[in-house]
Amino acid sequence: MAFDFHADKQVYFNMQTDNANKYVIPFIEQSLKIEKGLRVLEVGCGEGGVLKAFLDKGCFGVGVELSMPRVELAHQFLEEYIEKGQAQVIGKNVYDINVDNDFEDRFDLIILKDVIEHIPDQEKIIHYFRSFLKEHGKIFFGFPPWQMPFGGHQQIVESKVLSKLPYYHLLPRPIYKFILDRGDVSKGLVRELLDIKETGISLERFERICKKEKFGIIEKTLYFINPIYEYKFGLKPRKKIPVLGDIPWLRNFVTTAGFYLVEKH
Repeated sequence: MAFDFHADKQVYFNMQTDNANKYVIPFIEQSLKIEKGLRVLEVGCGEGGVLKAFLDKGCFGVGVELSMPRVELAHQFLEEYIEKGQAQVIGKNVYDINVDNDFEDRFDLIILKDVIEHIPDQEKIIHYFRSFLKEHGKIFFGFPPWQMPFGGHQQIVESKVLSKLPYYHLLPRPIYKFILDRGDVSKGLVRELLDIKETGISLERFERICKKEKFGIIEKTLYFINPIYEYKFGLKPRKKIPVLGDIPWLRNFVTTAGFYLVEKH
C-alpha cells in the first residue's frame, strides 16, 4: 500500500509536524511543559518533521538519523533553525555519539516515534539513553505493538493484496518469508520486513524493559485507531477499546499505537 506522501517528502515532513503538534506534544505536556530552552533529542528523526514541532516551541533540538539521504533532507527542511544554532542534525549511529564530547549538556527529553520497534536489543538502547538524560529526564515512545494487524509494516509492500492483508506477519518466519518471496515483494524489502519481525515489541515487553532499566511510566495512552491514520486513511483517532484494550497480551491485537512517557529514576 503506497501513500502519496511517502513519495513527496515535503508533504510527509508537514504531516509529521502536524501530527506532532496535534497529538505528540499535548500527550507529553500532561507531565512536561514544552517551552523555550528545553533540550530535545530525537532518535531516528528522518526528515525532521516531528523535531520541527518542538523547534517551533523554542526548544533546542538535535536529530540523529542513520539514513544519509534523509539527513540531507532534514538539513534542507530545518535550515533556518540550524543556521541560527537552534538545531543540529547528525548522520550517525546513536551508539557512536559521545554525550560529553558531542553536546554542551544532556537532554530534558528524548523522542522515539515509530523507532523502538526497529531497534535490535531494546534493553540495551533504553539503558544507553540514561546517559543522555538530565536528572529526571524523560523519553517519549510511540510505537505499534508487534501483534497488531499491521505490526510487521507489511502495508509498505508493493503487492496490492499483501499490503492489505492483516496479521500474516505473525506466522512462523519460514512461512512468512515464503509468502513474501512469492508475493512480488522486492528482495530488499523482504529483508527489511524479516528484520522487523525480529525486533517487533509488545506492550508488555516494553513495560518490563522500562521497569528493569529504572524508567517509570508517567503517562500512557493506547490507541485503537492510531493518530497517524488520520493522514493515511482519513480516520479519526480513537483510544483503546474498553475491556479488551485493558487485557494484557490480548490488547496488543487491538492496539495500533502505544504512546508512553517514561522518566529516568
